[in-house]
Amino acid sequence: MSRVSLEGQVAVVTGAARGVGELLARKLSARGAKVALVGLEEEALKEVSSRLHSDSAHWYADVTDHEAMSRVAQEVKARFGKVDIVVANAGVATGGPFVESDPQAWRRVIEVNLIGSAVTARAFLPVLIESRGYLLQVASLAAITPAPMMTAYCASKSGVEAYAHSLRAEVGYQGVRVGVAYLSWTDTDMVRGADQDDVMRELRQRLTWPANKTYPLGPTVDRLVAGIERRSAHVYGQWWLRGMQGVRGYLPALIGAVGQREMKRFAPRLQGMRSGLVGAGGAADEAAQTTLRN
Repeated sequence: MSRVSLEGQVAVVTGAARGVGELLARKLSARGAKVALVGLEEEALKEVSSRLHSDSAHWYADVTDHEAMSRVAQEVKARFGKVDIVVANAGVATGGPFVESDPQAWRRVIEVNLIGSAVTARAFLPVLIESRGYLLQVASLAAITPAPMMTAYCASKSGVEAYAHSLRAEVGYQGVRVGVAYLSWTDTDMVRGADQDDVMRELRQRLTWPANKTYPLGPTVDRLVAGIERRSAHVYGQWWLRGMQGVRGYLPALIGAVGQREMKRFAPRLQGMRSGLVGAGGAADEAAQTTLRN
């Protein structure tokens, strides 16, 4: 598919304060897009916005809050006149044995990654229909293959993949294209936060190549930008992920067998693992939730 120029287009990026969202906003801006940044770290969003090449603005909002996101959608349209692109990127993660996981943190991963993505789409679809625009849902390798110690994250990313595929069939006749982006381990605060736990880091290192690598952020985001320019149905942050689609049916049985062996190996070290959200983004989300509860 030929690429669509981003010059003058209006793009919304959730989870834009850091990592994939921040760099994606910068690269879209460098190509002439006007960018609306959405997230929970207001000062960080303000700083990102100030460094963009094109017209931009930022909104503080929890993607799981329907009223807040509906207000953001209205304000973004009022500010820029339209919305052409929405990237549902906001996400959090937690790791560790399911039976010992923090129920609130586990639930929050589902809320942000799955429900928050749906809330984002619900808020912005009316303006995307007006512009015949593009919604890119950020999923993960975790949507393709299950993994022990990642029950919440795998469930949430499998969910957003299925939801986005369903949505594509619903809104395509209205001119809206829907894409799913798949990313493997990418050098972000989330992945670095997970690696702070020795068990999680060693388990990841024991994966087979190329799934055991951490990939640089820049080339990964370049692939996302190219997918946005093409309005692609599937976008792969790393070259080899496309090939995983053809073998995904065999992966649950394979991971089930290998995972049992690995969990037995690490069982003596599983007690006392941190069970909250990982990384700086996870800390920001926990802080926001604490503020709301108080």
